[in-house]
Amino acid sequence: KLNYFQQPQDIKESDFCKLLEKYGRHSFFAPSQVQPSFSAFYRAGDPILIYFDSSSVLSTLRQPVKMGASGLCVDGNPAGFLDSKSTSCTRIFANLSKSCITDPALDAASYYRDFTVLKVPINDNIVQSMKVIYEIEFSGTHGIQSVSVRFKVSNISENSGSSLQQHFTLHFWVSAPIFPGLLPSLTLSHTLPRSGNPGYITGAPLLIANSGAMQHMSILQSEGDGSCSQFLRHTVQFGRNMRTGCKLSLSPILEESNCSYIQQKLYKAFQGMNRADDLAITGSAHSTQAEEWTTILIQNCSVQAVNCTSCCMVPVTLEIQILWTKVGLLSNPQAQILGARYFYQCHPLKLLSTSRVPLTTVVTFTDMTEWPEPPRGQPQMHWKLPFDIFFPFKVALNLERSYRGDLAGYFLLILIMSIILCF
Repeated sequence: KLNYFQQPQDIKESDFCKLLEKYGRHSFFAPSQVQPSFSAFYRAGDPILIYFDSSSVLSTLRQPVKMGASGLCVDGNPAGFLDSKSTSCTRIFANLSKSCITDPALDAASYYRDFTVLKVPINDNIVQSMKVIYEIEFSGTHGIQSVSVRFKVSNISENSGSSLQQHFTLHFWVSAPIFPGLLPSLTLSHTLPRSGNPGYITGAPLLIANSGAMQHMSILQSEGDGSCSQFLRHTVQFGRNMRTGCKLSLSPILEESNCSYIQQKLYKAFQGMNRADDLAITGSAHSTQAEEWTTILIQNCSVQAVNCTSCCMVPVTLEIQILWTKVGLLSNPQAQILGARYFYQCHPLKLLSTSRVPLTTVVTFTDMTEWPEPPRGQPQMHWKLPFDIFFPFKVALNLERSYRGDLAGYFLLILIMSIILCF
């Protein structure tokens, strides 16, 4: 038992608050930026290496992201292996006609031309015969198998000052082995990649399910102006506490004096298009195995407003509380989820005076690992030694006295027997 973590306890709805008070604590420190060490094959989160043949330069495949409140594009963000995600950002041009010809961000060929993608991250072995990839098919430790890239272009006006929003998507899927009788169209598995095997990997997306359909858990994301995005959402990563905020616009014409409609709209905004019913206990959960999923507890807030006749109690904060633990061997611990809860907090909203509602989402991970007893070290020898240094001499003296007493007794017995025989 010293080599294993203790068996985790079952989580009930009544125990949730007590466990959070005992173990829970808030922390929103950004993860440290550690330079990855490359191995013989790609690992989750590793930057994908590319090689420029013309200049013999080794670099990484990059996926532009937005930076700051303005949401301007930053092109130096590396794409992570198995990190399927979509990003959007804004580019500003002083002269769109000139930039359309000279700016590489508007040239589709700049996203695939003159470089190749490394199959495996071995720096001194540049493979020449490979296909370029933004939609990546991989097969375990055999590395990247195939590559494809697609573009969707639009005509825009030639105004001297314009802004353009670009979208970038990086998607991974697993290459399945071809068996006899299997159709070629079934050689690719279009299911979500695992987030661990079996335990969750820190930074991997949380897996949720709704009516058997697996998705990634996501929360609200803000646009450059602070408003809630209708399409983009942050993916919740295992072990990473998060806090986001944005403002949701309300239509006074459609929603005036309609409290129930506003409440449902805000709840749907928090949940997104993929409503979460169940949460995968481990990162390799199958949608058909019910024992590998746990039901998400949902605690809505009261709909009654206090001391306000023209107010509506609406949800303004969603706290996603997740309890997890380490199980298995101490030498190879596996992270699994014990329970999760959606905890809504409401605030009275005046129907006629508010057009934008500030919404906040908080994600907290609580570690409930119960460690085994620490080892007590090697057993010690129990020596039975006398406490008196004169003990050996006393033993010898007692033996001598005993010997003398026995000799006198034997002599007396012989004398008595001799007297008896003589008479």
